[in-house]
Amino acid sequence: MTSIKTPSTERPTPPDSTPAAALHSGTSDLRALVLNNLRQSGIYVALVVIVGLFAILTDGVLLSPGNITNIVLQYSYILVLAIGMVILIIGGHIDLSVGSVVALTGAVSAVLVIQQGHPWWIGVLAALAVGVAVGAWHGFWVAYAGIPAFIVTLAGMLLFRGLTLRVLDNISLSPFPAEYQRVAAGFLNGLLGGNGFDAFTLLIGAVAVAGYAVSGFRTRVARIRYQQPVESFPLFVARVVAVGAVIMYFAWQLAHARGLPIVLIILAVLVLVYGLLTRRTVFGRQVYAIGGNLSAAALSGVKVRTVNFWMFVNMGFLAAVAGVIYSSRSNGAQPAAGNMFELDAIAAAFIGGAAVTGGVGTVVGAMVGGLIMAVMSNGMQLMGIDQSTQSVVKGLVLLVAVAFDVYNKRRAGSAR
Repeated sequence: MTSIKTPSTERPTPPDSTPAAALHSGTSDLRALVLNNLRQSGIYVALVVIVGLFAILTDGVLLSPGNITNIVLQYSYILVLAIGMVILIIGGHIDLSVGSVVALTGAVSAVLVIQQGHPWWIGVLAALAVGVAVGAWHGFWVAYAGIPAFIVTLAGMLLFRGLTLRVLDNISLSPFPAEYQRVAAGFLNGLLGGNGFDAFTLLIGAVAVAGYAVSGFRTRVARIRYQQPVESFPLFVARVVAVGAVIMYFAWQLAHARGLPIVLIILAVLVLVYGLLTRRTVFGRQVYAIGGNLSAAALSGVKVRTVNFWMFVNMGFLAAVAGVIYSSRSNGAQPAAGNMFELDAIAAAFIGGAAVTGGVGTVVGAMVGGLIMAVMSNGMQLMGIDQSTQSVVKGLVLLVAVAFDVYNKRRAGSAR
């Protein structure tokens, strides 16, 4: 008589996901890791290549302490806009009005502070309130009236540019008080001393390296827990060392210029907050779900209208932050402020790995994409290349980035 084997009720033993296991897990096949993460790894390689190229073409001026500080000051508001833009693009939307909102919020602040004599912080709060109101206006028409974001924000681009002209009465206002100017042009220098350099800036750089290492190790442990591929521990250490060296070089250059820019602190806080928001919160996961598959998201219980509404409110808030930074940087408000900023923010998001169809993208990727645009613009300016040629180059880079995204989708589809 043959015995009948009953199926075992024992569950398979899960893989060891303790921190100790993270020291021995992973693959050393660097080529496979790069190909599996081609969308993200490609932009980091592109950034390194572009920085190296312009460093050579400008005889090292690109990486000088003063010029690195100028890059931070000149392009910080574009990076702020890129954070909000990439979230919208992940959710399947776009905002063409952010340049006009930057101008409007800066104009409101200038009227209150310069023309009416209110304290500088009143201007900042008023600008943020206007930005949130603009975002709510867009969110209502997109989320609840069902009008495509492209049309709503295109109308907003015209509407809020016109309101800027009305608020400023077609004139420029300047200057802001010194406290307001410190938002974008202030530095933390000398807090811990230093002989020929700012020790506080180096300390912040070291803290950033430590935070990156700890966060990377925790992410590695989590990926092992879910049986996702990771690099071998020596490769992980090499990556941390390489990124740490770049951060400390950046901090060293800032420390030998004017110290730590206040606007860089604002940007770092925004990157950390929105990085956590998109990766670790329900709202962030819902944004990815809506952009990836709208019907599936709605059927799974996601409140699509509410999420869409708050995405645009958030974009309005960040456009106001960028408006404050830009008006502080330019020490005034002009009717033509923010012209074409939306295209720079959109380009940063797409170059940073966001997908045209939505559902894909990261805040860090948008920052890298924005840095690529910033380095190219700054490098071409240092080389004396005219503005028309710069626009041609930026357009080609954006086209290549989108073509790369299309290629990745086709490659992934053919591999199934």
